[in-house]
Amino acid sequence: MIDESVDIVACSNCFEDHGLKIDAQKIGIVDDITCPVCKAVDGYKLKMVHLETLAYGYFVWGSLVRCDYGAAPCVQFNNHQKNSIGVPEWCKNDVNLISQILGVGFFHYGPRMWMVGEVEPLKDLQKDATRPQIVKRIVSEYPQRILDQNTLFYRIRKEPKKPTNPEEYDSPPSNLSGSGRFESNKIPVLYASPDLEVCVHESRFTAEDELYVATLSASSELNLLDMSVLLNEGNGVTEFESLDMAVHMLFLASSHSYHITKSIAISAHDAGYDGIIYPSYFSLLRTGATPFETVYGISHRMIPQYRDYEEAKSIPNLAIFGRPVAEGKVSIKCINKLIMRKVSYDFHFGIAEVL
Repeated sequence: MIDESVDIVACSNCFEDHGLKIDAQKIGIVDDITCPVCKAVDGYKLKMVHLETLAYGYFVWGSLVRCDYGAAPCVQFNNHQKNSIGVPEWCKNDVNLISQILGVGFFHYGPRMWMVGEVEPLKDLQKDATRPQIVKRIVSEYPQRILDQNTLFYRIRKEPKKPTNPEEYDSPPSNLSGSGRFESNKIPVLYASPDLEVCVHESRFTAEDELYVATLSASSELNLLDMSVLLNEGNGVTEFESLDMAVHMLFLASSHSYHITKSIAISAHDAGYDGIIYPSYFSLLRTGATPFETVYGISHRMIPQYRDYEEAKSIPNLAIFGRPVAEGKVSIKCINKLIMRKVSYDFHFGIAEVL
């Protein structure tokens, strides 16, 4: 028999930082071998791959700073650098231990500027003068998708006055609309999703709310602009010139981006589309994926081998123009009360301060 524990390099008890300790317990394996570092038997054991995952989650992903558009970590590590970051007192020994075992150094990361929003089409979208030409590109370059009668999707309402009335699940009345990504005075919008969990999260419910969910389908084929895909722009386009990267960052941005997405909706509507498929703002929370992953500073979205991996990070939502229930474009299959039985969270820790 081969002893699979011989490459154990540390355990959860080795760490002083409580966040690192808890993350190590989640990542590590149960094994009664004595830890080669702290000599504990009851800690969750870590192999090299576990320790590297722990270091990446805590120091790299854990130091991520979000900008208006994009995000970048403050810390990176590799085997070409020496330790050059300052950390709080309670994790100094942990940094040195991880560095010694992995043979790496932690250093302040200077990101490529595309990671913090220096993407030319995105910058043009933020300017009134140049926005129309980029919106025109989006409507022409992103693909058309047909939403057929066999595709089910969901819309959740909090405490509707008449829960079984189909009109309650149509686009909001004019006096209650205007605060979302796409609707405007010109175009009401019905928001829905084929992913019920994302639908629940986006409803922003509280424990006191009574929730109802309508299961919907298209009454006839709907022609949608699909902005949830990873756009194939061909060779020679870098992140700095990428329309795909601009749209990707646009939908990971909060309400300060809504004036841009409303412009896209108006243009798509004028082009004859029935609505838009777009990536949910909560996609990364739904999938647990790491935002803006890179290899030597190159976005995974630019690497063909990572295409399917990157597309899987995106959870599609639907924005259907008009009042599709009243207009007969969307039919309601059934309406149910939605009982929230339990809420759980999946999380990891990150470094509190980098000096």
